[in-house]
Amino acid sequence: MLKYPCLILDHDDTVVQTERAIGYPYFRDYLEKIRPGVDLSFHDYVHACHNTVFPDMCRRMWNFTDEEMKEEYSLWQAYCAENIPPIFPGVDDLIRRQKAEGGLVCVVSLSSHANITRDYAAHFGFQPDAIYACELPREIRKPNPWPLQDIMERFSLKPEDLLMVDDMKLGWTMARSAGVRTAHAAWSKPDFPELMAEMREICDHSFDSAKEMARFLFEEE
Repeated sequence: MLKYPCLILDHDDTVVQTERAIGYPYFRDYLEKIRPGVDLSFHDYVHACHNTVFPDMCRRMWNFTDEEMKEEYSLWQAYCAENIPPIFPGVDDLIRRQKAEGGLVCVVSLSSHANITRDYAAHFGFQPDAIYACELPREIRKPNPWPLQDIMERFSLKPEDLLMVDDMKLGWTMARSAGVRTAHAAWSKPDFPELMAEMREICDHSFDSAKEMARFLFEEE
């Protein structure tokens, strides 16, 4: 019997290595284009993204206009279409084991539906059982608990049947509101001890690698 019949996975920087491989280099170049002279380090980018949703960060820190937000998203989609991020070590085995044991794999993310389905097709050869992505109306997308509530209703599950796996605080916020337990994907940001410490403190579980998480989920010796 599975410890958690349904894994709820964030996508960017939980399953795929988006931030370092794609997100930061793209956004640094776009910011230089519209705000020449602004210097954005990878460290500052990660911290800025940690506690808020990306559009709010852009508006608060760099006063993005609506037109700039639309342009940024359009160019981002084109950039992502040509760049598939690698997955983290061990994630493939973790997801495949969950499915092989008869469990559900759902994705709740602020990535786009197109990017999620493309990455799953490229890396796993199958699609998640459900996807709740950035195309949802703002009022019901992550960190609103609605995606988790809908998953429970859709698959006849209870909060204790779900485990939310995320590298960022938004996943924890959403899960807490729905009464769902959380696992910190600590394999995502080993170079950011202050962020790691915060997530370790608030989440129910924290795993330094996907392999460690698999041992916990499937009770391997």
